[in-house]
Amino acid sequence: MKKTVTWILIADGTQARVLENTGPGKGLATVKGLDWSIEPLQSQDINSDRPGRGFSSGGSARSAMEPKTDPAQHREAEFVRSVAEVLDRKAKDGAFDRLVIAAAPIALGNLRKVMSDHVKKTILAELDKDLTNLPTPSIDKHLDGIIAV
Repeated sequence: MKKTVTWILIADGTQARVLENTGPGKGLATVKGLDWSIEPLQSQDINSDRPGRGFSSGGSARSAMEPKTDPAQHREAEFVRSVAEVLDRKAKDGAFDRLVIAAAPIALGNLRKVMSDHVKKTILAELDKDLTNLPTPSIDKHLDGIIAV
């Protein structure tokens, strides 16, 4: 009988890692090469230039133009998109059978938007918790009732 491989994605907007469980009592192991991080930056760190100026439609008054999206949020959304792309490739390669996602609420929402249908079919459960700073041995208690670690 083929073992069922469950991957656990632990993520927020700036870091992510994948853990693997191959059955009850097997524990969690880090999947090599599947941990990512970007330096967390604030919008003011990204936007070093002053905003552009625009003319109002009713005269010659000028005002500062605000960016349409927050650069920090955009950067984090792109990070999450890149993680989702890797998961899609791995799912198509058959690297895992089931997926549990534990992510900070905003990152979880961003993941839901960009996950492929192929990956969505493998999702066993979602936890809207940020577990990124927990050591691997402490994560199993958050998975009670979802998988037997």
